Amino acid sequence: MYVVGVDAMRRMSTTRVLLSGLGGLGCEIAKNLILSGVASVTLHDVEVAKWEDLSSNFFLGEEDVGKSRTDGCLSKLRDLNQYVEVTLYQGELTAEFLQHFQVAIFVNRSSSELVHLNALCREKGVHFVAAESRGLFGSLFCDFGCGFKVADADGEEPVTCLVTSVTASNPAALTVHDENRHNLEDGVEVMLSDIEGPASLNGRTWSVKVTGPFTFTIPVDTSAMPAYVRGGFVKPLKSSVTVDFYPLSEQLRAPSFPSDVGELRIQQQLHCFYRALHSFLDEYGRPPAPHLESEAVEVVNRALDFQSREFPQLPLDTERLKSLAKVAGGNLNPMAAFLGGMASQEVLKACTGKFTPVQQFFHFDSGLVPPDLSQSLHQVQPQGSRYDGQLLVFGADFQKKLECQKNFVVGAGALGCELLKNFALMGIGCSPEGLVAVTDMDTIEKSNLSRQFLFRAHHIRKEKSLVAAQQARLMNPRLNVKAFTDKVEAEPFDDDFWDSLDGVTNALDNVQARLYVDSKCVYHRKPLVDSGTLGTKGNVQVVCPYQSESYASSRDPPEKQIPVCTLKNFPNAIEHTIQWARDSFEGLFCQAPADANNFLKNPEFLKSLERDPANRISTLENILEALVRNTPKSIDDCVAWARFKFEEYFNQQIEQMLYNFPLGSVTSSGEKFWSGPKRPPTPLKFDSSDNTHVEFIRAATCLRAQNYNITVPDGFDFAKQAQMVEVPVFVPRKAHIQVEEKEEKPETRALTHGQSAQELMGQLPQPRDCKLLSVIEFEKDDDTNFHIDFITACSNLRARNYKIPEVDRSKTKQIAGKIIPAMVTTTALVTGLVCFEWYKLIQGKELAELRNSFVNLAIPLVASSEPLAPAVLEYGDVKWSLWDRFDVDVGRDMTLQEFIDYFEEKHRLEISMVSCGPAIIYSFFGAKDKLRQRLVKPVSEVVQEITKTELPANQKYINLEICCAFDGDDVDVPSVRYRFRYS
Repeated sequence: MYVVGVDAMRRMSTTRVLLSGLGGLGCEIAKNLILSGVASVTLHDVEVAKWEDLSSNFFLGEEDVGKSRTDGCLSKLRDLNQYVEVTLYQGELTAEFLQHFQVAIFVNRSSSELVHLNALCREKGVHFVAAESRGLFGSLFCDFGCGFKVADADGEEPVTCLVTSVTASNPAALTVHDENRHNLEDGVEVMLSDIEGPASLNGRTWSVKVTGPFTFTIPVDTSAMPAYVRGGFVKPLKSSVTVDFYPLSEQLRAPSFPSDVGELRIQQQLHCFYRALHSFLDEYGRPPAPHLESEAVEVVNRALDFQSREFPQLPLDTERLKSLAKVAGGNLNPMAAFLGGMASQEVLKACTGKFTPVQQFFHFDSGLVPPDLSQSLHQVQPQGSRYDGQLLVFGADFQKKLECQKNFVVGAGALGCELLKNFALMGIGCSPEGLVAVTDMDTIEKSNLSRQFLFRAHHIRKEKSLVAAQQARLMNPRLNVKAFTDKVEAEPFDDDFWDSLDGVTNALDNVQARLYVDSKCVYHRKPLVDSGTLGTKGNVQVVCPYQSESYASSRDPPEKQIPVCTLKNFPNAIEHTIQWARDSFEGLFCQAPADANNFLKNPEFLKSLERDPANRISTLENILEALVRNTPKSIDDCVAWARFKFEEYFNQQIEQMLYNFPLGSVTSSGEKFWSGPKRPPTPLKFDSSDNTHVEFIRAATCLRAQNYNITVPDGFDFAKQAQMVEVPVFVPRKAHIQVEEKEEKPETRALTHGQSAQELMGQLPQPRDCKLLSVIEFEKDDDTNFHIDFITACSNLRARNYKIPEVDRSKTKQIAGKIIPAMVTTTALVTGLVCFEWYKLIQGKELAELRNSFVNLAIPLVASSEPLAPAVLEYGDVKWSLWDRFDVDVGRDMTLQEFIDYFEEKHRLEISMVSCGPAIIYSFFGAKDKLRQRLVKPVSEVVQEITKTELPANQKYINLEICCAFDGDDVDVPSVRYRFRYS
């Protein structure tokens, strides 16, 4: 929902889809559509399961071979989402039957069948999608009829900017605050609002002409309008686009391709291959025999024939097409995952009008080069194995190599679930010698079920990694999977563990963990494939020892932080008010009760506060507030407390702000204080007929009652009770308000009742006279706990103070809960790309054949590039990169002096400093007496002495950094891995 929006979700929930073809690709598409929440999916399939189906269809087991494919899949697909009707149809596909659906998708059909079915769909106004997976090649075709309306071409949230000036001119020139570029283009229509001065500009649509990154003009004469005073928002408006599609019969001869899915020349070449392959399929009723030169050449010759007639100026890479033809009968899980994600997204576009559809053909070449097995055809013969579809492409020897792989999957969320499924079907780690290790500390939540397809409702609150491993093993009982519930930095993952691996696959959602895994892969010289998704966007990065740079070499930028003074005093965006409300929730219902409980339970708590002078006063205030000043005895007391909080937050703090900085205030430089991002607030007066006012009272009251274990009576009238609360008259006082981020903060005491810590401690009650409170931890996924209700009301009331557009509960939940928008379609597609790269890495391919990828299904965009090589540094005649290090292993724990001499004698490096993490264990400028004492001690002893930590018993190595000179010049050198333990 966070990606497509409420309107699109509503359309999806009424869409009936027909899916014909339940091989691996069809099963992927069905899974994605069912999890996405369409109204119904009708499955059409008359095939029996074959061994080669098991290499890509994750819901078929060995026991299903020889039986109907629908028998093995139907109940499992139904189990994915109880709100989607999944039915079976095995009759003839007639126009009368097709007319019952909004979208029909056909998988791995011949072109002659597709032309006929496409004509029937066009006759009945049914949106048509065709997809096929043919070994290392895949294809997609869409036909949504004439006049298809795209309501939102890219799905990007329009960026609302703050207006800082409007000129009195013709045309009027507007400037936005330099915090964000406006990113507008000529002709884009915008809506202006909340401008003070030329107010007639508000609420109207204007076409812009861009004059700079922060400026633009609108076609209106403002010279006679009132002068600009302050404020205003500019928001770009989205316009719909109408698209015409053409029948498959026409597109086969004159195809059109999306501009953002690869070079036109490559798409045209692949189209010639597509035509040739279908010509072969129509004639022989089967794909070319695996790795048979003569039949592959026949396909290439047909492609050349199509090329001469339809693309006479296009050169064909006949060798590449021949390699694709040799394995066109293959059945690969990564291709099914990739195309399944893309095809199901096109179905969702067809039923919602959200995002730009594929127009109309998209052909995909995985870039993999199969081994030359033309002289070893026994390697690709069917073996009655679940890997037969993959054997046909890569051969039996490579399959054994896959099965012996040891891969570490870090994360068992949406990406992790898909990856475990893919690995199980590919056979990675599926032998006693192989291993797939997976770790994740999280437990399963209800919100996970729509995109983490290994989990079901009865798994909620269980550990993700344990359940995911169990479910993946059901897909392939040979999968040797070991699940952990530890942080990736934890003890189970020691040096021996990392050294034992063949590769690592990241399925993480945060930069810090990615950086740690990346550092371990560099240190242990292990290949890493990292991936991530954000809504319709996804990326894959390959890290290959010695050949590529690492993730950290060009990592994602850190999350932008909101300045404290903006958050507390001068919000100008809804994100600011939501974060403020989230912080208020934490302080009121979690931190304050926790401080009170620590005081009640821990006799040493007050002494420990002496070591934390920065927070001592505020903590004591929290305790007094919770246990003395405002301890409720009844629900009426909780309502009174909530009413006072309303007054404090939305009236008194605003009155105080305006007392300190009246509307006409100017800065020391003579500029208006209330200008640019500083928006003058307006106090709110409590109104029991205002739903948002009452919602704040209700949520705050219920949460306060939970803290004190007070029952809320059924049918309680919060509005009526709040109206009865008498609120004292507020008189502003002299108080400091932080204006600039770098401004020195006043002493903490000035912000309290003016009392010292000793005075506050004297007011504390005896712990034995008080009861423990219930501490409320924020939980976004329980719609009955009032957490999001409180934050939504609190945020919107503050937004109302500052004339910031309010947002609904769903948007608030997304921002406050830091929910990363995810779509099962993108996740499936990205993991398919990840597994293509693992094929290459396990084959030992060079950097030129590896690919980093970026996709955006909304546009649609599929782009790839060769990973960058690592930066090379040098000293003397030694060249090194991030993959190099000094391995110091002399069979014993050297003294620090011997360590220094070792580098002098072996590498001609004169060491001036040695550090272990942040601790400096040697520096030439240190105190001479201490240096003499340390130089004669073993390195490990010095490290433990300086860091004040004991090295674990299973640790063999210490990582050190050295500063040194070569021939008298300071130089950069690799890090050092020093072995100190041998027992």
